[in-house]
Amino acid sequence: MAEKLAKASPSRFYELLDGTLEAMGFGSQVREICEPAYADARRGGRPGIDPVVYFKMLMIGFFEGVESERQIAARCADSLSLRGFLGYALDEETPDHSSMSVIRQRLGSVCFEGVFALVLAALRQHGLLKGRHLGIDSSVIEANASLRNLSERNSEEGYWEYVKRLAQEAGLETDNGAELRAFDRKRTGKKMSNEQWQNPNDPDAKIGRTKDGATDMVYLPEHTVDLETGAIVQAQVLAGDHRDSEDLSQRVIEAVVIVQEAMGSADVEQMPETITADKGYFSLQEIGLLQELQHKDGDQ
Repeated sequence: MAEKLAKASPSRFYELLDGTLEAMGFGSQVREICEPAYADARRGGRPGIDPVVYFKMLMIGFFEGVESERQIAARCADSLSLRGFLGYALDEETPDHSSMSVIRQRLGSVCFEGVFALVLAALRQHGLLKGRHLGIDSSVIEANASLRNLSERNSEEGYWEYVKRLAQEAGLETDNGAELRAFDRKRTGKKMSNEQWQNPNDPDAKIGRTKDGATDMVYLPEHTVDLETGAIVQAQVLAGDHRDSEDLSQRVIEAVVIVQEAMGSADVEQMPETITADKGYFSLQEIGLLQELQHKDGDQ
C-alpha cells in the first residue's frame, strides 16, 4: 500500500528554485546568519525549526500570494509539491502557524536583514537587480486591532464610555449601543485623533483610512523596488498616520546603501540614478536634503 502513495516532490518551478538556492549555498549561509538566535544544543536546548525551512515557507507565501502564517502553514501541509520543496515526506508534519510565529520572534530583525541581503546579492548575480532606477510607494493594511477598544491616552477612559458621558451631558440617558452609535455619528465636533486615542492592545496601530475610505486602525507598508526588474530592495511597515514625505530622504539613503551593498560596490557612480514616487512623497525640504547629499557624493 505504501508504494502506491504519492510522493512529495516539488513542481518544476520549485525544483528550479531549490536548485538555485542550493547552488548559492543558501542553506549553509542562512543557518550561519541565524545561529546566534538558536539554543546551544550542547546545553540541552530543544532544537527549533530549521531556519532554512522557515524562509522557504516565506518564499512560498510570496510566490503563492498567501499573506498569513496560518494560511502558509496550511498550504504547505496540503501540497505534495510544497512538501517536496521543504524536504518533508508525506508522513511528516510540516511546521504549523504557531511554530512560524515562535521562530519569527526568535530570529529578530538582524537575522531577517541578513537573509534579505543574501537574497538581493543572489538576484544581482542572476541579473535581476540593476539598481539604477528605483520606485517607492506605500499602501494600507488593516491592523489586528479595533476602534471599539480605543482608550484616551491620558485618562485611559474607554471610547464608548467617553461617548456615553457626552450623550449624558447632551441629555441622552441610554445604555443602548445602537442609540450611542447614532449619537456618535451625528455629534458635532467629532474628531478621532491619534494624539488623543490609542488601542492599548496595539499601540503602534493608528487611526487612518482604509483602501475603501473607511476609518479603521491601520498600518502603512512601504516598498522600494528596482523599476527595471521588479526586485524589492527595501520593505518596512510605517505607522498608519505617517506622511509619505516624512523622513523620505532617510529612507532613500537606506535604500541606496542596501543597493550598493547588494551590488558589492561603494562607488558613487554605482548609486541609483533616479527614484520615482507619487505626489504624496513631494516635499521641498526632503528633495533639498537629497540634492545636498547628491552634491556631496559627487565631490568625493
